Amino acid sequence: MATANKNLSEYDKNSIPSAKDFRFGIVVSEWNDKITEGLFSGAEKALLDCDATPDNIIRWNVPGSFELVYGAKRMIETQQVDTVIVIGCVIQGETKHFDFVCEGVTQGIKDLNVQTDVPVIFCVLTDNNEQQSIDRSGGVHGNKGTEAAIAAIKMAYLRQQSSK
Repeated sequence: MATANKNLSEYDKNSIPSAKDFRFGIVVSEWNDKITEGLFSGAEKALLDCDATPDNIIRWNVPGSFELVYGAKRMIETQQVDTVIVIGCVIQGETKHFDFVCEGVTQGIKDLNVQTDVPVIFCVLTDNNEQQSIDRSGGVHGNKGTEAAIAAIKMAYLRQQSSK
C-alpha cells in the first residue's frame, strides 16, 4: 500500500510558501461525511498553519463525490480563488458504481486542470473499505486533507510565479 509507511500529515513548513496572500476554495462531499469532515479539518488546519486567513478559505458542500467537479467549476468561475481542493470519499461496494464514480471524478478534475487556469487539487479517497478511509483522514496514516492543502499552497504559488 502506497501510504503504509508514510504519514500524510507531515510537512516541512519552512519549505512551503506562505499562504497568506492566496484565496482557497474547498469543495466537500457530504457523502461519507465522517471521512470528508476529517479530510476538511486536516486541510483547513494546514492552510491556517501556513498563514492562510479564515476569510480566504471558502467552503462549499456538494451531495456526493460526483458533484465535486461541478462544484469546483462553479467555484473557479465565481469566487476568484487561486486554487480549489476537492474533498470526497468513495468506498468500494458490490457493484460497478465505485468504478464509474471514481473514473468520472478523476477525469472531471483532470479536465478542469487542463481547461482552466486555477489548479484543482484531488483529495478524493478511493478505498476498498471504510477503515482504509479512516486511516487516511486523520487516522494511523495521517490526513490526506493536510497533504492536499500543502499541494494547494504550492500550486497557488506556482500559478502566481508563472504569471509574472
